[in-house]
Amino acid sequence: MKKPSLLFSALIGAVASARSMTPMAALAAARLAGAHTPGKLFLLDRPLLTFGALAMGVGELLGDKMKSAPDRTVFLGLLARVMSAGIAGAALAPPGREPTGASVAIATAVPLAYATLSRRKRAMARIGQTRSGLIEDALIVAAGATIVALATRSLPMEPTAQAQRERIAS
Repeated sequence: MKKPSLLFSALIGAVASARSMTPMAALAAARLAGAHTPGKLFLLDRPLLTFGALAMGVGELLGDKMKSAPDRTVFLGLLARVMSAGIAGAALAPPGREPTGASVAIATAVPLAYATLSRRKRAMARIGQTRSGLIEDALIVAAGATIVALATRSLPMEPTAQAQRERIAS
């Protein structure tokens, strides 16, 4: 018997390596669209947390272009990546394999944070902080949205997600 894949967990970990809040923002957007994840994700069952995740994702995209923005490999940057990757990796893991999905995502996010930082620094030297950041943003946001969309595409809508959409709409 073949075990369900943890590929989406690993891929969302790669997204977290470059933008710590994008995995949570992508999951929040999917929740608002009525999708649910294969693994459990209770964190975004409350509208305040859903919209908070979206706001944090946008805030990170804006803050990244500031000259004072810290490297993604500072302690708090890595901690944010570990938390976001873990939550998103668990949510995109097959049912019952959430802890493994979280571990896979974290194990992907942390080392790749160093690799993506190195690549970003080279790009910044060539084209500047803002342009390199905008390009990285476009790639990472597209990747996060695609990964979450693919991971949730064939799943039936969860009743709590439907109820959340109805609460938000009213």
